[in-house]
Amino acid sequence: MNEKQKVYRFITGVDDSNFCHRVTEALSKGWSIHGSPSYAFDATEGVMKCGQAVTKDVEPFDYTREVKLGEF
Repeated sequence: MNEKQKVYRFITGVDDSNFCHRVTEALSKGWSIHGSPSYAFDATEGVMKCGQAVTKDVEPFDYTREVKLGEF
């Protein structure tokens, strides 16, 4: 049986087209939306910020904190 391992990322950024492009890029690389987006006002910077969790099933690997999840 070929089991997969799930990886998780939380993409964050200012509410602009760059954030949308980052999420779209992840989706184009096989990541899936996980849950609803978050949206909050950053009073320090005076801007709205977004966040979106994404997950991806990958071949099993030895996880360490040094793994660059965005490279899957």
